[in-house]
Amino acid sequence: MDVFSGSLVQSNSFIKLQSSPSSFPAPMLLGNKGERLTRNNPYSCSCKRKTRAHSSPNLHSPSETTFEVTGVKSDFSSKEINWPSPTDDIPFWKKDFPPWDMSPLVSVNLDHHDPNPMHIIHVTAEMAPIAKVGGLGDVVTGLARACLTRGHNVDIMLPLYECIPKHQINKLIRITSYESYHDGKWVATDAYRGVVSGIPVIFLEPSNHFFKGSYVYGGSYNELEAYLFFSRACLEWMQVTGTQPDIIHVHEWQAGALPLLYWDMYHHLSVKKPRIVLTIHNLEHYGECRNRTLFEDQYGDTPSMWDFFLYLVASWDSKEQLSRCGLDGPIYATVDKALDDRTIGHNPERLSLLKGGIVYSNAVVTVSPTYLKETLCSGWLASTLIRHRDKYYGILNGIDTVMWNPSSDIFLPAMFDAQKTDGKKTCKRYVQTGLGLPSDKVPLVVCITRLVAQKGLHLIHHAIKRVEQLGGQMIVLGKAPDVRVESEFEGLAKLHNQGPSIRIMLIYSEELSHMLYAAADMVLVPSLYEPCGLAQMIAMRYGTIPIVRKTGGLADTVFDMDDQANIDKANGFVFDGIDEGSLNWALDRAFSHYTQIISHCHWSYISCSYGGPLPFKVVRMLMTCLCGFALLCDP
Repeated sequence: MDVFSGSLVQSNSFIKLQSSPSSFPAPMLLGNKGERLTRNNPYSCSCKRKTRAHSSPNLHSPSETTFEVTGVKSDFSSKEINWPSPTDDIPFWKKDFPPWDMSPLVSVNLDHHDPNPMHIIHVTAEMAPIAKVGGLGDVVTGLARACLTRGHNVDIMLPLYECIPKHQINKLIRITSYESYHDGKWVATDAYRGVVSGIPVIFLEPSNHFFKGSYVYGGSYNELEAYLFFSRACLEWMQVTGTQPDIIHVHEWQAGALPLLYWDMYHHLSVKKPRIVLTIHNLEHYGECRNRTLFEDQYGDTPSMWDFFLYLVASWDSKEQLSRCGLDGPIYATVDKALDDRTIGHNPERLSLLKGGIVYSNAVVTVSPTYLKETLCSGWLASTLIRHRDKYYGILNGIDTVMWNPSSDIFLPAMFDAQKTDGKKTCKRYVQTGLGLPSDKVPLVVCITRLVAQKGLHLIHHAIKRVEQLGGQMIVLGKAPDVRVESEFEGLAKLHNQGPSIRIMLIYSEELSHMLYAAADMVLVPSLYEPCGLAQMIAMRYGTIPIVRKTGGLADTVFDMDDQANIDKANGFVFDGIDEGSLNWALDRAFSHYTQIISHCHWSYISCSYGGPLPFKVVRMLMTCLCGFALLCDP
């Protein structure tokens, strides 16, 4: 099969653990017909790529996915690489990289154009790469791109955070000046249109203090009130401009008030057409309307008892906090609407924006089938989800295969694909050299994550010790929002970072994360719970074997090498428990297989095949669900 002009068939198995490289498909790439792409690489690699246009994924059945891809025939040879050193004044991941303009890579494929294209607006607090904190940003960008390639008209609506790097936005222009309501006043707001990563984005910038600060989250403003404002400002913009999308796709609690505002306000005005989809990326975050921040805003960190008494007598409760966006808050303080079940009978009772969004949306999606089952069985929102089970779907996330592509990734010192894997070995040596690790032929394990309890901190801590005992190398990349966790890992960094096998990087770096996925032999994802997880998918895309705990989307995407019942799907190493022994069992087996395979073939031959159909599966399932019933009925 000519992988650069033909079709690619992907069965249930995402990775086959085999010795022969000939059995592995090439990665999926998107491009324009006949276009030659040339770039100047800071690593002094000379790379030219020619693209041909092919069709985007065509889904036939859940068991076998057949899709045609655009191929990029690459010259991966490198004339010279400037090898980094840990003593360099500028770390290798902070060097200048060429601009990554993905606009030419987004093209509609007429052969697989959806028969009824829709106008879809995503309302979100995050978008990769300009406003990315976690996986939410990656998923929004990837899904928007997938919809575009199937012929849908797609916009993303995003706050114009002060911290957004404006140079990454193409063709940014102001398109509308209008006013949107907040707390008894109409706030002057500007709407801008731009293109990010080939995707149209509408940015909203209020004239007040909302969304000011050095980071996406954690500014000096009340975040809940800021996103209440943003939710209404999105609908207000649609009304002012006469925009009538088919679907408004809201993401997470930050946009949870929009379904309430739409059905109880704007649908009775002029925005009649849209139907609402809510995607729950993580039920840990539910958007609680509460008093504490109002109290702190008024009285500071050290109030007197008299201040507290006056506050209890005179302060607004959570229902009135919701009322600041123009809704009648007390109406929603019922079990069948937005009341937080855990606070029934408390003083005050509180509301949940996420619960309100679930109740008021036409369809609710979470990001993996297993996480759907888990959310129906546990957690305080389970009863609400059970009541709305007929509109609740578990659809596995996918990755953006344009942004995550080892054969065109501008951050890599050498590119590679499933047919030509030498670049992966170069990436490993490059990272080892740059971080002062010996360039030995030992397994390199990486863990790229936010350092929060959900991610299994005690298991990450233990893995550092176990990998060292097994004679391997390990790199941890991530930041901890909790100062106590940050302090703990700073201690580990001081203990290990001058040694020969462990590096702990307490930073956020998109560039370094790409390099680590490419360099690693294994990626560790030991989450206590994981709605979906993208790290294991990106790892497989870059020929890196996942070691994961069996939970949520990890259970839906990684299948154990030694599980005879799923031997045809084998693509990694899985453990069930949350104890150190369970993790040891998976790590020990992974190292054992590495030793066996490396003596017969290149470990990097194991995979470069993952990624691609899942974002399109999301689109197809959403379109089927919505066209089937949601466009015909109110929630």
